[in-house]
Amino acid sequence: MKHILLFGAGKSATVLIQYLLRLSQQLQWRVTIVDGNAGSIQEKIMGNYPLVKGAIINLENETERVAYIQESDLVISLMPPALHIIIARDCVSFKKHLLTASYIDDSMRALQPAIEQNDLLFLCEMGLDPGIDHMSAGRLIHSIHTQQGIISSFQSHCGGLVAPENDTNPWHYKISWNPRNVVMAGKSGAVYKQNNEIVSVPYSSLFAKNETVSIPHFQSYVCYPNRDSLSYIGLYDLQKAHTFVRTTLRHPHFCIGWRFIVDWQLTNEEKVYATDGLSIQGFFLQHFSSLHIDSAYELKPDTIIYNQLVYLGLNDNNTLINKGLCSAADVLQWLLETRLPLLPDDKDLVVMMHELKYTIQNQSFRAKSYLVVEGKDDSYTAMAQTVGLPLGIAAKLILEGVIRLTGLHIPLSPVIYHPVLSELETEGIRFTEEVELLS
Repeated sequence: MKHILLFGAGKSATVLIQYLLRLSQQLQWRVTIVDGNAGSIQEKIMGNYPLVKGAIINLENETERVAYIQESDLVISLMPPALHIIIARDCVSFKKHLLTASYIDDSMRALQPAIEQNDLLFLCEMGLDPGIDHMSAGRLIHSIHTQQGIISSFQSHCGGLVAPENDTNPWHYKISWNPRNVVMAGKSGAVYKQNNEIVSVPYSSLFAKNETVSIPHFQSYVCYPNRDSLSYIGLYDLQKAHTFVRTTLRHPHFCIGWRFIVDWQLTNEEKVYATDGLSIQGFFLQHFSSLHIDSAYELKPDTIIYNQLVYLGLNDNNTLINKGLCSAADVLQWLLETRLPLLPDDKDLVVMMHELKYTIQNQSFRAKSYLVVEGKDDSYTAMAQTVGLPLGIAAKLILEGVIRLTGLHIPLSPVIYHPVLSELETEGIRFTEEVELLS
């Protein structure tokens, strides 16, 4: 009997867990879900699933952690990225396959020889972005290359957004995934290739100038470059492309406001504030005065950023933070969680689009491949669908022997993306492609 072990039962795990519950019934597989929060597990596995169990563990307790890993055939980690390596080392030791939705980092790369030596598959970047973006782009690029096409420009855009009918605040944004990741987004800056030039954008400028991206038959957003695009040029086999960039989509007002958030060091993790008994207004006054910012002068009423900060509590002298010693980033995260939540009937939105320019036999084309997924409510979100389902589907295909790769991979091999994308389509996650002949 196959046995899947899942670490993590948070926001992004909802749909993955529902998928694993279905597998346990259909295939008679065991599923174990471990997390540090009993409530997160209980609310997601309500019902009669005799082969599914939940367990509360401290991930840093080696005895508990190892006992669960030893019993499994395959491990999925939805823990914070920094914790994957703890699980990964155990998976190598006990010869278990591992799936994550996070970027491959240096600590994971260091395990590559041992992964290969033990004939294991460690499949990372297997969520939405990264994940579905790799697979859908890989399929499109491969299709063009098989037609002897030469791709000159590749741009890939993805955003976790709020559905238009639930866009009810001046940020035009609501939290549908890990709020800490929202706060930290872009801190490492970005680097990409444009018109055969390498463009490096520091964090301080990342949200200052944004291009508009129009989604066919939908609406327009703005984008900012996402991390290190250059590292994917070789992986995508697009060394000849003069433009290669991966971006994040947001509403224009979000980027206008977030530029000030960055400029005014509200994502700073170093300086701490004593927040017990401190109102939100008091925090902003302390923070701005420490930066020698005259908030009365800088924050003019009825500007976009003024309205956004008022929504977060700029003038709220009644609500106390009461979180002990906190950095500005900690306070900002708490404000996002409390002021920008998805309400029970709210729907989030995932939007992804690839734009390619290429030539085949001296004819020039522009291709757009795009995806729009709308969530059902604040639990069954589009984000949870698009992050969780690729992991669940890949786990199933690996244990069934459909995917037989070994080593450390991201999903850019046809033996991964063809079957996974095919099954994603049965779950309603389907790309639309439009190709235009250019004069």
